[in-house]
Amino acid sequence: MEYVNLIQKTIDYIDEHIQDNLTVDMLASIAGFSTYHYYKVFSSFVHLSVMDYVTKRKLQFALHDIAMGAKIIDIAMDYGFETHAGFNKAFKRAFGYPPSLYRLHAPKGLPPKISLSYLKENLTGGIIMEPKIIEIPSFKVVGYEFKNNLKNVLRSRDIPAFWAQRGFDDSNCEEKLYKQLNPSKHGEYCICINTDMTTDDFSYVMAVGVDSFDKATEDMYKLEVPAATYAVFTTPEVSEEEFVDSIKGTWSYILQQWFPNSQYEIDETKFDFEYYDEHCHPWEYDKVSMKIYIPIKSI
Repeated sequence: MEYVNLIQKTIDYIDEHIQDNLTVDMLASIAGFSTYHYYKVFSSFVHLSVMDYVTKRKLQFALHDIAMGAKIIDIAMDYGFETHAGFNKAFKRAFGYPPSLYRLHAPKGLPPKISLSYLKENLTGGIIMEPKIIEIPSFKVVGYEFKNNLKNVLRSRDIPAFWAQRGFDDSNCEEKLYKQLNPSKHGEYCICINTDMTTDDFSYVMAVGVDSFDKATEDMYKLEVPAATYAVFTTPEVSEEEFVDSIKGTWSYILQQWFPNSQYEIDETKFDFEYYDEHCHPWEYDKVSMKIYIPIKSI
């Protein structure tokens, strides 16, 4: 049996016994590997250590219980956390917010089944964890607009990693934006706008966040992104050579796997966007990643 199938077997076992006390030795035995070999093989497929994955997967299932109104202390005990405080700490480390805040926006369905074969086929470079569900107030961006046409594409959001393909590097637009606008934090927003379904015309804006439009020059594109509830996906951490494929694979997962199994739909009155901060810099990180923000609303 191929390694991917053996690791998949243990991933399925984790989901089926999510409230049990799972150990690396136990999972290695199910896969038929030594503990050391299983640890190495698992990490190579999932890009997380075994117990880090188990903890994060337990927390993903806990999200469902939170959404259903269960008491936090009961959830903590059910998933093997010894204390309420320990559960809160692990939850905040994984999702960035405490369970009390997340209860309002927790995904309403059980986590979608993980398919390593699907992720391998789509070259994601690892497991895509459940998104954070957060509310973001309106904010301003200033950047450059690039008009394009892409035939035979149904939606502009099916154009993954356009920025990562560096289609407009020759203009040095990124350098110009930082020099002219001096934004308070580093990070580029890449947003599809003005999509024409009849002609396949669309514009792609590469921008930085600003407090006001005062410093923008006439050749720059100014946009106020409206407040929205977002599902925020982080691409798996991969090598620089795998980065574009990882972004494409994550988009494919979002559209083909996550949405059909969630109780959300895209809020088409708002903007989805890709966000690239210092975590996509290979000169700062051995493994790189970025974030995809999808505006959502309940079905």
